[in-house]
Amino acid sequence: MKRKRYDMEKKKKTELQTAIEELSLLIITKPVDNIETSHIPLTPFLSFCNLIIQVLDKIGPTMAVLRQDIDQNIQRLEKVCETDPCVYSNLVEILKKERNEGTYKMVASCSRALLWLTRTMDFTAGLLRRLSKEMSSKMEELIEETYLLTLKLHHGWIASAAFKVCLKLVPDNKTFMEAIGGRDESYETLREDIATLSSLLTPILNEIFIVLEQFGLNKLRSM
Repeated sequence: MKRKRYDMEKKKKTELQTAIEELSLLIITKPVDNIETSHIPLTPFLSFCNLIIQVLDKIGPTMAVLRQDIDQNIQRLEKVCETDPCVYSNLVEILKKERNEGTYKMVASCSRALLWLTRTMDFTAGLLRRLSKEMSSKMEELIEETYLLTLKLHHGWIASAAFKVCLKLVPDNKTFMEAIGGRDESYETLREDIATLSSLLTPILNEIFIVLEQFGLNKLRSM
């Protein structure tokens, strides 16, 4: 009976609420003296990214390209972790492995996968932050403004053009809010969940960006 009640309570949670719980498990250890001894736990980070895919799905076809990119990068990192779970449960060890092999800047590297996952999560955090403060603004405008300040900085003309076309498929605010909110969730509760997730995610991403910069990955661009 207890198990059944627990399962029912779990089902009532929205993707945002579950993502907040997952993010609370993500603790980054970053020594001041040597950043390469930092510890970025792979499992909770990828678990959170998987949940974000579900949130992006609510926006519709516009996020299809980002969704596919996130999914491929998650699979790439999971695959290398499976080769030695004890060592590669720390994302920094994956960065060091590929740097030593001279493959870390290659298109199909796990280092690049982590870089783009972090950038996409940065876009997500920015969108959520704007949404929590400007819930009456048009979704298309919020997404475009966030894109210009995040992913656009690292996209080439092909990726930028594809994103611009996808913007035409963005749902209106009401449709999106109803999709990501719980059936019995109030407008204010939803706004608080969005703001909480953004506030938790931003400092974590900043720490990961510092590590990526240390490995010389921060300036890599797409086509």
